[in-house]
Amino acid sequence: MSAQSPARWTDPEQQELEERVAAAELAWLSMDVDVQTLRVEIDNFALIHHQLLGPLYARLDELDALVAEAVAARTGRPEDLRRAAEARRQVEELPDLDALFDSVREQSGPDGEAAPPPPAAPERVRPGKDAQRIYRELVRRAHPDLTTDPAEQQRRAAFLARVNEAYAYGDAAALGALAAEWSTAPEAAPAVDAPDRGDWLRRRLDWLTAKITETATEQVRLEQTPMGQLLALAPQDPDRLLEQLAEELLAKAAERQAELQRLLGGPAPADGPSSGAHGPAPVGDNGTHPSESQESHTMFPQIPSADAAAVPADAALLDVREQDEWDAGHVDGALHIPIGEVIARLGELPDEKLYVLCRVGGRSAQVVQYLVQQGRDAVNVDGGMHAWQGAGRPMVSSTGREAFVL
Repeated sequence: MSAQSPARWTDPEQQELEERVAAAELAWLSMDVDVQTLRVEIDNFALIHHQLLGPLYARLDELDALVAEAVAARTGRPEDLRRAAEARRQVEELPDLDALFDSVREQSGPDGEAAPPPPAAPERVRPGKDAQRIYRELVRRAHPDLTTDPAEQQRRAAFLARVNEAYAYGDAAALGALAAEWSTAPEAAPAVDAPDRGDWLRRRLDWLTAKITETATEQVRLEQTPMGQLLALAPQDPDRLLEQLAEELLAKAAERQAELQRLLGGPAPADGPSSGAHGPAPVGDNGTHPSESQESHTMFPQIPSADAAAVPADAALLDVREQDEWDAGHVDGALHIPIGEVIARLGELPDEKLYVLCRVGGRSAQVVQYLVQQGRDAVNVDGGMHAWQGAGRPMVSSTGREAFVL
């Protein structure tokens, strides 16, 4: 028997390559499972975090805006007015969390697992020569009709869908990466004793090394997101972490509420608007003494003000609250223009005397001050819609339900 060259699988160099490829495959698969698990955990934690704590964050922002508006209404300083406007703008610009959750649920599968969003329609381009060459080669090598195995046909069809998407964008780099992926796939591996087995192992090792780097980078990115960092504080007990956060937010909300009550129920600051020759008088919910007429003492006395009970039934009313506040309860026949749109919509205001309303009188005071400066006949309704409701004045809602002050 003539001497034969050793089988390729016993070659020491190839054997080392086989072992390195197997180790790299195990490392990549383990990392990929960890990253996919982390992504699901972060997504789930983010949803629960916003569902449970989102209303508390929104309440804090609303209280911050109310406090800033109360301060601005009491002092009338331009800087305080600017801060109040910025705080209210922040509340107005908050995303609609309910709509966000609904969109996420619509994208979920039947078992509640998040489904990938539909790909954006590609911008059609004319692929370059390199893209055309790689595309034709990939289609030729990966066409589903080259196999009769149903599972393999399905795998090839899914792979070609990715190829078609990259070609639609004319992305030669993406097509090159897909070509490298296909050429190094286990299904494309030459036999152990094939002459080109060593070259395939080297390509496979390079591809796996790149995937490991890509996966590790994604893991770091996920861990450094705000939700990833938050989850890392209590990875074994995220529910307890949410409870602690809720307690902290509730405590902050209580502090803001107490500050708001102090501003609405306490005396005006010494350097603020004076209530008379004898100094600032004690104030009620909107800067007036609880037992006196709100027309005589207001928290913003340099502007015309009126008690809610004294507003004529046929008066022209301007409501400057936000849409959700208006929908919950408003005066039938009032003109609704949110405070942020008043300047742009001045032409819609009637020429007659205008009574301006908001929730507690802070925002409306700012609007009245501006209108008076513009030479308009405007009056602030002290206490806003809360005072209107307290006076037993009629209200309606946009929903047909019982009206209330939001």
